[in-house]
Amino acid sequence: MRKTVRYASLAAAGLLALSSLTACANDAAGPTADTGSGGGGGKGESVKIMVGGLDKVIYLPAMLTQRLGYFEAEGLNVQLLSEPAGVQAETALVSGQVQGAVGFYDHTLDLQVKGKSVESVVQFSHAPGEVEVVSAKAASDLTSPEDFKGRKLGVTGLGSSTDFLTKYLAVKNGVKVSDFTPVAVGAGPTFIAALQNGAIDGGMTTDPTVATILDKKAGKILIDMRTPEGSRQALGGPYPSSSLYMQTDWVNGHKKTVQKLADAFVKTLKWMSTHSADEIAAKMPADYSQGDKTLYAQAIKSTLPMFTEDGVMPEGGPETVEKVLKAFNPNIKNADVDLSRTYTTEFVKAAG
Repeated sequence: MRKTVRYASLAAAGLLALSSLTACANDAAGPTADTGSGGGGGKGESVKIMVGGLDKVIYLPAMLTQRLGYFEAEGLNVQLLSEPAGVQAETALVSGQVQGAVGFYDHTLDLQVKGKSVESVVQFSHAPGEVEVVSAKAASDLTSPEDFKGRKLGVTGLGSSTDFLTKYLAVKNGVKVSDFTPVAVGAGPTFIAALQNGAIDGGMTTDPTVATILDKKAGKILIDMRTPEGSRQALGGPYPSSSLYMQTDWVNGHKKTVQKLADAFVKTLKWMSTHSADEIAAKMPADYSQGDKTLYAQAIKSTLPMFTEDGVMPEGGPETVEKVLKAFNPNIKNADVDLSRTYTTEFVKAAG
C-alpha cells in the first residue's frame, strides 16, 4: 500500500531559509511522500531518502529499485519520500530529516562552499536530462539561445538547476542574464499551461512533461540534453545530474548501509540497461503514466540515454558542473571547490 506523508512542517520549522541553495530540476511531483511498493513498512535496516519528484523520469531509479525489490534483497527497509522541489529534498537532508537525497549532483558543490560536507555516492546520470522547449507560437522566431533576448523563459524555480542552466546557455551564446526574464512556472501541468497561454515563450523541463508538450503540439524542442552527446554540445562536457547524495559524516559512519544502497541502485542501473522502456514503464506505479501508458513509455525511452550503467561519476563531469555554476553562483564563483570531496566511487566500484 502506498503511504503518503506531507513535509509542509519543514517550512513551519523555518528550514526553508536554505532555499537559496541550488535547486534540482523539478518537473512534476506534488509535495507528498511515496513509499512505493512495500516501502516504509517492511523488515530490515530503515533508511529514509527524499526525492525531488518521485514521478520524474530523471529520478526513476529510486522508485524502480523499490519496485524491483532490490532494497529488500539487501536487507534494507527504504522509505522513499517525495517533494516537488530538489531544494526541499536538500533541506530535508542537511536538517537530518532523512539519510539520503535523490537530486542533482550540483547540490554537493553549493553546500561545500556553505560549510556542509555532502557527497554523491551513486551517480545515476551523465547528462542533465533537461530539454529547452519553445512554444508553438514562438518557435519561428526563437530558434537558438541567441534569441533569448527579450523573452520570458520558464524555469521550475528561481535559483533552481533549470534556472542556472538557462542562464549558462544564454551567456554562452552572447545574451546577458539581464536581457531575458526567467519565470518560475513550476512543473508538469503548470509548465504546460504557461507555455500554452503565453506566460512564457519557452522554458526548461524534463520528461514526462516534454513528451506531453510534444503530444499536445504545444511546443517544440530547442535544445535536448537528455543524452551525453546533447550535454557535450550544449554544456561542453558530461553533466552529472541525478544522483544519490548523502552527508559525508553519515556515509563514513554507516559504510555497510551505504554499500547496500549502492549495491541495490547499481543493480537497478544495470537492469535498466538491459530492458526496454516498455518493460521499465510496466514496473512503475500505474498512476505515473497519467492515463497514457504509451506516452509514458516514450518519455522513458527518450530519457534513458542520460543514465549510467554502473553508478560511477563520469570523467570530467564535476569540472563541467563547476564551470556552469561558477558562471552564475557568486558563492562558487569566488570559492575554491574541492571536487574530490563532492563525490565518491568507493561504493559503486565495490557493488556487485
